[in-house]
Order: sequence, then structure tokens, then C-alpha cells
Amino acid sequence: MLYLVATPIGNLGDISLRALEVLRSVDLIASEDTRKTSILLSHYDIHKPQKSYHAFNEVKVVPKLIGLLLEGQSIAVVTSAGTPGISDPGYSLVQAAIAHDVPVSAVPGPSALVLALILSGLPAHSFTYKGFSPRKSGPRRRFIGIDAESPHTLIFYESPHRIQAFLTDAIAVLGDRQAALANDLTKKFESIQRGRLSELLDVVNLETPRGEYTVVIEGAR
Repeated sequence: MLYLVATPIGNLGDISLRALEVLRSVDLIASEDTRKTSILLSHYDIHKPQKSYHAFNEVKVVPKLIGLLLEGQSIAVVTSAGTPGISDPGYSLVQAAIAHDVPVSAVPGPSALVLALILSGLPAHSFTYKGFSPRKSGPRRRFIGIDAESPHTLIFYESPHRIQAFLTDAIAVLGDRQAALANDLTKKFESIQRGRLSELLDVVNLETPRGEYTVVIEGAR
């Protein structure tokens, strides 16, 4: 059995009882970041072998994991934080497992996009998750522009190094829409800023960006 196990995005207390049960029961844990996973496992006194599984070694590791699954071993996939497969490793392994008739199960839990959406104050009944945008301005503007006329709330992830550039490009493409900027969700210094995109850009310009950001933007009217 292959398990996709959601883990806390900040506060370690957010892990579910079922997630702990699965992590204690599997033969192997495939981790995006073994160091971060070790902190979680140590906190809950879980002692299981880990295998590094991330975006840069997927091609080599997926066949090995499939081989172990076909031998009858059980494997849990965890990422640095949040739900596997959501802008994190997991998709290619699930595809391979399905192709080889390996049972797949998911253990639900934290996801930054959902928390940011419900905290934003923007419509949550219909939304489009876009994930990370391209690094360069031209491709990024085209990426944002694909949904410029969409009425659905838009959700993006962005790194601290590019959040200012992203907001600048979002204003240029979408106009100065209502939005929300979430950072360090569930952590001690959790923040959620709401306002026009230009106002959020002013906030970011006055601080030193750190940690991953989730940007929620209202849809077209």
C-alpha cells in the first residue's frame, strides 16, 4: 500500500491521529526533506527508515519505490509540509502506482492553499489553484494572464525572493484587485494581510520577506 500523508505546515500539533498511526505502521517513509521529517518523527517518537524522494531525484527513485511496493512493502510519502502532490512530490509516484495496480490511499490534513482561502475573506465556493508562477517576469505575466477573465478566486504560491515581483506583475496583468497575503500559517508569527494588491505590495516592501507566501486574489467581475 502507498499512503500519501499530509503533515503540519507549521504547528506540529496539527497532525492527525490517523497520520501518526500510518507513519508508525509503514515499512518505509519517502520524504521530500529527511531532516524536517526527522524532527516530526522524533517529536512523536516514531522510528522508521526514510528514503529521500524529491523533485530532483524522482526519475531514479520512483522505480525503486514501486519495486518495494510490488514486493509487498508499505510506504508513506510525506513532503516538507502540507499535502503530497500539491506543488510537492507525489504525482509521478501515484501515476506509477496506479499503472502497476498498487493500492493508493491518502491521509488528509493541512494545506496552505485551503487555509489561506478561508482566511482571505474572498469567495471560497469556487477557486482556481495556480501554484508557483514562472521565475521570469514575461512568462509569469502570461501565466497570470491565462485566468485574467476568470470569475473564480485565484490562489498562487510564491517564494520570499520573488513575492514583490509577483505582486507587481499581478497588478500589471489583473489590475488592483482585492487580495490576501498569507505567511507562516499555523506558526507563531502567522500573518494574513488583506487589501488591494497595491496595498499588499506596500506591506511587503516595508518588511524582509521570509517563508513561503500564499496569495489569494479575487476573480474578475
